[in-house]
Amino acid sequence: MQPFNYSNSPFPIREDLIGCFAYTWDKFSQPGTWLTAAERVAVAREVRNAQTCQLCADRKAALSPFGIDGVHNGDHEPLSDLQVDIAHRLTTDASRLTETWLRQCIDQSHSQGNGGTLTDASYIEILSVVVSTLAIDSFHNALGFEHEPLPQPLAGEPSHHRPTGATSGTAWVPMVSGKDVDPIDADMYGGATRTGNVITAMSLVPDAVRLLMKQSNAMYVHDVIDFSSNSGRALSRPQIELIAARVSALNDCFY
Repeated sequence: MQPFNYSNSPFPIREDLIGCFAYTWDKFSQPGTWLTAAERVAVAREVRNAQTCQLCADRKAALSPFGIDGVHNGDHEPLSDLQVDIAHRLTTDASRLTETWLRQCIDQSHSQGNGGTLTDASYIEILSVVVSTLAIDSFHNALGFEHEPLPQPLAGEPSHHRPTGATSGTAWVPMVSGKDVDPIDADMYGGATRTGNVITAMSLVPDAVRLLMKQSNAMYVHDVIDFSSNSGRALSRPQIELIAARVSALNDCFY
């Protein structure tokens, strides 16, 4: 059976949404830039494990999320404990993470020297999988649907493609501006030479930006800049922005 079959849905589901969700699952099943397909699918699984993780709940209730140690719920293979912890923290308490925390995670991984070293770029790929999984699972939650079974991972090695135009100094990790995009990644921003940091934030992994744009176009609006456009949605653009602002506030989004 094809993934994301909504034939029994009491609500009509747009074809572009179904196509976007299927595209995301297909990407998860393939080796990424820094993670294997098995690791990508495992990160998506940890997003779901985090929802009922007691350690995450205890940290969320604590004054500081960094003062409580413990073990996360679930079967974590083939991820390292550090990768699991990052996926859980991004899922449940992202607004309280800090650049210092990320630097400590990278330093810790380097000191362990276990072959699965965390880098700024592999962190971005974990973030990409977390964000994409949360978006699709939240859609299912809102409509009362079961979560889609995760895809089976395919064999293969990550590409290890790091864009040469990435520069440091603006965010926790290097980013690629529209004017510094490598020719191989010319499609990343759709030809735009300027874009918001909310998009360039994951540009250290160009495929993460491509996936973000794919989901944004389907689940939000295609033309974010043109406030007269609602991309043919049933809601008006002001209604869309009102909902987006409310969701952002509930998620403690600093934007």
